[in-house]
Amino acid sequence: MSQGNANRLDGIPFLKSLTEAELRDVEKRCRWRRFDEGEQILDKDSDDRDVYFVVQGGVQIVNFSMSGREIAFAQLDAGTYFGELSAIDGNPRSATVLAATNCLLAAMPAQVFTSLVVRHPDLATHVLHRLTAIVRSCDERIMDLSTLGAVQRVYLEVLRLAEENEPADPAAEWVISPIPTHKAIAGRASTTRETVARSMSQLVAADIIERRGNTILLRDVERLGELAGALDGDMGGVSR
Repeated sequence: MSQGNANRLDGIPFLKSLTEAELRDVEKRCRWRRFDEGEQILDKDSDDRDVYFVVQGGVQIVNFSMSGREIAFAQLDAGTYFGELSAIDGNPRSATVLAATNCLLAAMPAQVFTSLVVRHPDLATHVLHRLTAIVRSCDERIMDLSTLGAVQRVYLEVLRLAEENEPADPAAEWVISPIPTHKAIAGRASTTRETVARSMSQLVAADIIERRGNTILLRDVERLGELAGALDGDMGGVSR
């Protein structure tokens, strides 16, 4: 791919401390690749060691159960990066990466990435913070899987997806917009689309959420929080 206006890393916050000359040099050392929505970018256990910067579009980090069910780990949008684990420790990829939309990626060789981190303490600090966030997120996910049922995990993901509604709608202070697919919620909650559909229908019937077009209004966040944190035997009448 020829170098053009699109092949720039100016929009990557991780690299903002580099001088313009350093950034242009790094750009020349990257491989620039476009992927179509749904296309596989990386396969779990592959020996690719590059660090990928999302310049345009978005990607999804996933894994698959023994039965083939997709488990979503994270959704990364333009300005973010992934692949640093294998670049650091030299081990195979720990997850599969798919193009969530049509996207443009810059693949930075592992040795270029590690050299930058060694030379720039602020980049090293950023990587440490990022790795810490990954560990904390994994801890939360392990706790959810160990202590919550599938329906509860769906409720919890609904809470996590909600954003404060500004200006506040009298009907709901928190909203989800646009509404993610049942498949996306199922992947995040480590369950099935059927469970998500049933759980969402129960919340609508209980007047806890309301769907308006491509937006979900959370009408009773407190009640939803109670259901998400309830013990298996105390689900307030909500069927399992």
